[in-house]
Amino acid sequence: MEKIRFGRTGLVVSKIAFGGIPIQRLSRADGIKLVREALDEGVNFIDTAHGYGQSEECIGEALIGRSRKEVILATKSPALDKVGFLANLEESLRRLKTDYIDIFQHHNISEKEKMEKVIGPDGAFEGMVQAIRQGKVRFPGFTSHILSVAAEMIKTDRFDTVQIPLNFIDHQALDEVIPLARERQMGMIAMKPLGGGLLDSARLCFRYLSQFPDLVPDPGIERIEELREILAVAKEKGPLTQQENKEIEEYRRLLGKTWCHRCDYCQPCPEGIPISMVLAAKSFARRMPFEAAVRFVGDSLKKAENCTECRTCVERCPYGLDIPVLLKERRASWEVFLQDRVWN
Repeated sequence: MEKIRFGRTGLVVSKIAFGGIPIQRLSRADGIKLVREALDEGVNFIDTAHGYGQSEECIGEALIGRSRKEVILATKSPALDKVGFLANLEESLRRLKTDYIDIFQHHNISEKEKMEKVIGPDGAFEGMVQAIRQGKVRFPGFTSHILSVAAEMIKTDRFDTVQIPLNFIDHQALDEVIPLARERQMGMIAMKPLGGGLLDSARLCFRYLSQFPDLVPDPGIERIEELREILAVAKEKGPLTQQENKEIEEYRRLLGKTWCHRCDYCQPCPEGIPISMVLAAKSFARRMPFEAAVRFVGDSLKKAENCTECRTCVERCPYGLDIPVLLKERRASWEVFLQDRVWN
């Protein structure tokens, strides 16, 4: 498995990371087995989060008997304050059965208010600094779905790594966020390389991302066959072919009027509807266990019933999405999901 230097951290990581979110859908035994198989395939970079159900526990069990130095562990805390952050850290250390985490990330800093709390007095970043001094964390990082907030976080010059969405549909990070991170030699993780499970051509997705050799795609893996397919594509060299570019443009044409880029320029909604969360519900439903998906996005889908079709959001959307129509579609699909437990 090809490995690269991960920015200024100096860590040497596999060109493809193992995303731990789908492990929560598996049995504990199958989750442990999957992580071990990924390690056997040469993947040494594992990314998970405090909130991903049993994911950390499965990873910790899978590492038993292996050299800790051979694996780069990244996980995340959603806490905004110092006390909560340090409590999350201790829990993650226990679950992962380790005394240090290579990359600990502030999870989903997608609002300016969250950013200000994290880096403010008694904020989570104070806990990060303390943890680094104690040797419990090696490098600080953050994740964000909102590129404008990610850019502001990068400009604070407090973080060694950044994780943002990037695929051939969501490619806006290439305009500002990626250049800012490169200037600072940050390690860069590309989340949602498969569009949260909504892009069905793994080959095309990873061929596209292979154009950026300093980024590490972080696909969520549920079956070893998926990982092997991705690793095989990652070994291919050379620029995109004319046919591949044509296929990408066709995807963009077909998805362009329905794909929410989660920029949140449509906000605030007069009715308090979290529009981007509703429009991304299908992705969450496909990646999470049924009960977790209901907890995570159920309230947002309920609020979507309050849409008055004022179309303020449509006027603000830079991608021209007909958001009221899409909200209705997601609501209808959600009702089917609640009955069938499958979102097709």
